[in-house]
Amino acid sequence: MADDLLVEVQDGIGILTLNRPEKYNAFTADMLFGLVDALDDFETRDDVQVVILTGAGKGFCSGGDIGGMGEGHEDRPHMTKERIWRQIQAFPKRVARLEKPLLCAVNGAAVGGGMDLALACDIRIAGQSARFSETYGKIGLAPGGGGGYFLPRIVGKAMALELLWTADFIGADQAKEIGLVNHVYSDDALMTETIKLAKKIAGQPPLSVKLIKRLVDQSLRSDMDTAFDLVSSHIAILRSGPDHKEAIAAFKEKRPGKYKGY
Repeated sequence: MADDLLVEVQDGIGILTLNRPEKYNAFTADMLFGLVDALDDFETRDDVQVVILTGAGKGFCSGGDIGGMGEGHEDRPHMTKERIWRQIQAFPKRVARLEKPLLCAVNGAAVGGGMDLALACDIRIAGQSARFSETYGKIGLAPGGGGGYFLPRIVGKAMALELLWTADFIGADQAKEIGLVNHVYSDDALMTETIKLAKKIAGQPPLSVKLIKRLVDQSLRSDMDTAFDLVSSHIAILRSGPDHKEAIAAFKEKRPGKYKGY
């Protein structure tokens, strides 16, 4: 599995690359568990401020590799449910607990479970060749990797249902129009621009970045009064730390901040 998932760190950015280009990065259970292990590691590292997920070669991810995801194994309903819970859903469940930003650079096709991987990330950036499709309906299934949860929260219920029911492919430009991706770049510039955005985020006060992510996630699950109460606590903590004062000083002096992380 080591060769199927590349893990590297450069200039405060952790980069995870699905690396089965001959199969358009179809993932196996080991690859999904490897992603979880990598996120566990990045979460604890002070030299990683932002994480990027991408794919090697001409495709981001074509979904699950059937040969590596349980074909020929026990397929009674309770066992199928257990495999989906432990394997397919391991990545989105871990991402939900990740307190560092996770960007996704989508190169080429993101299909089925591959699209679900991208949907679980905080921000998606697409290369011009990117194509997206939730293909489950076409084969008589449903999105087990988070598509039914994330997609309506990103593009709205009606558009999500259309994409899920029709299994149509959409290109990078249409994905940007509906809010599925934030930016579209040429394929050659995709990683350069994604790393540039990651470094911009990584250059902000780390605790502020962390609590902003927590605030947004909490607000999506809360009523207004609860969300406002939570953010007042976040602000009280942020104001009491040295990074707030350093950020003000850096702004006034027109220089990058030198942050301690709290």
